[in-house]
Amino acid sequence: MSANENEMENCTHNCSTCGADCGSRTQEQESFLEALHPLSSVKKVIGIVSGKGGVGKSLVTSMMAVKMNAKGYRTAILDADITGPSIPKAFGISGDIGLTDEKLMVPATTSTGIQIISANLLLDDEKDPVIWRGPVIAGAVKQFWSETLWKDIDFMFVDMPPGTGDVPLTVFQSLPVDGIIIVTSPQELVSMIVGKAVNMAKKMEIPILGVVENMSYLQCPDCGRKISVFGESHIDQVAEEYGIPVLARIPVDPKIAGMVDAGTVEYLEGDWLDGAAEKAARMNAGA
Repeated sequence: MSANENEMENCTHNCSTCGADCGSRTQEQESFLEALHPLSSVKKVIGIVSGKGGVGKSLVTSMMAVKMNAKGYRTAILDADITGPSIPKAFGISGDIGLTDEKLMVPATTSTGIQIISANLLLDDEKDPVIWRGPVIAGAVKQFWSETLWKDIDFMFVDMPPGTGDVPLTVFQSLPVDGIIIVTSPQELVSMIVGKAVNMAKKMEIPILGVVENMSYLQCPDCGRKISVFGESHIDQVAEEYGIPVLARIPVDPKIAGMVDAGTVEYLEGDWLDGAAEKAARMNAGA
């Protein structure tokens, strides 16, 4: 009897405790996907991830949605960072989420037409903490996907909490993620941090579009010289190590922070993410 046949004979039908790669496991994994509501339409889902917090993941999520929206695509943001939602603040939106007759949540819409769903839009006071356990948070993310009226979305960007815990796992298993963008910063630990995100994506068989380095440099306003405020960048070596492209390098710029704080991120001008947006557009074209 082969090893595979022996594993099948001893199958307990509990895939969570089994390492066998069989038909039952494939069906089990596929069954985790949450169905989009029949009234909704989302073509491409791109997750924005990071191995640690504080590297600018929400900034990249916002800027990518703005870039693709400016290219003429209908874009949306699903803010899956339930306990630390910052997307509404960046766009200067607040207020209650509406409901359709079918009891579907209606996303908030920014001034340029980007659809957004976030836990902060469900709170009476945006400063109130979300004190929920992991399963409840994961359930909220699923509801944001399946119980929201997403109108003709070409690109949905999912702002995920940092790390490789419950919520990133829920997103990868429950949403049809077409690819991820990894966000990092120039630090000595960058290889390990990026490695965790890369390895999780590979285990979940999620394509990696590339890596974005935030806070990459400070550009002198007088001479234009790029200053490595946080030390020499290792992003090129790390990208080569894991076989992924560097999509962008975003500078330390008071203008960026100021516009995010003012809720006007969709009017931020800069070409830093043009390459990332072009790669996403090629995904839409099937390239």
